Amino acid sequence: MKRMMMDYSRGGSQMEDWWKEIDESKQWQKAVFYSLCASYATVACVALVQLIRIQLRVPEYGWTTQKAFHLMNVVVNGLRAVLFGLYRSVFLLRPKVLEMVLLDIPGLLFFSTYTLLVLFWAEIYHQARSLPIDRLKPTYLTINGIVYFIQVCMWAYVKQSANPVAVEVAKLFFAVVSFFAALGFLIYGGRLFFMLRRFPIESKGRRKKLNEVGFVMGTCCTCFLIRCSVVALSAFDKDADLDVLNHPILNFIFYMSVEILPSALVLFILRKLPPKRVSDQYHPVS
Repeated sequence: MKRMMMDYSRGGSQMEDWWKEIDESKQWQKAVFYSLCASYATVACVALVQLIRIQLRVPEYGWTTQKAFHLMNVVVNGLRAVLFGLYRSVFLLRPKVLEMVLLDIPGLLFFSTYTLLVLFWAEIYHQARSLPIDRLKPTYLTINGIVYFIQVCMWAYVKQSANPVAVEVAKLFFAVVSFFAALGFLIYGGRLFFMLRRFPIESKGRRKKLNEVGFVMGTCCTCFLIRCSVVALSAFDKDADLDVLNHPILNFIFYMSVEILPSALVLFILRKLPPKRVSDQYHPVS
């Protein structure tokens, strides 16, 4: 038993040494961050192609929720691709607040992009229940405006304060925002899912829509909860800090889990083009 414990301890030590060696390796940093750059660029291109296809299908209806969602995906993923393509310059920016701004802005835009789906589902649910929808869009804009305003205040606080607690508070705020985003998907995705389940079994497209809502809700809830947990942990544990150059593997796992794979999966699930004539579920943004 003692020998087994010694072997286990030696194995753990070797794993820790291997992890540190990778973290400090410039070759691994280059490979990981350029891989993230290529992955984000690919997702951005897919979203752009889908946006063009939708525009060619229904050019007469202007900007719709679906078009806005794909455009915002192009912006978010394109911006991430540029930042990881210039990873060395970004992670070495001083003062620290400049690095935080560049890395946080895509996260905020990601929040706005995917809560747009929550707005879309809320509109469908309220219309199906004959409830008013006129306050949903202003509520979405107000919530996003408040989040952005508080985040700007956090950046200003970090810039003015030399206390590391300021950075921790900023990270915790982002974790709270991610938690409420997951809650929004759970509430309105769940409501829409159970409403669809009550439709007659022979309803056309019922099962397909159930699967679509269920998969998107599960994917988005999971990615925002992972973001919430990791960002909150990074506020107190420097070994889990994502905003540093020498944590490439952690960055790769995190961004793949919370942005790249969820975005790719959601774009695949929502790949169907809208009908040539506007339907009840295809709502203009304005």
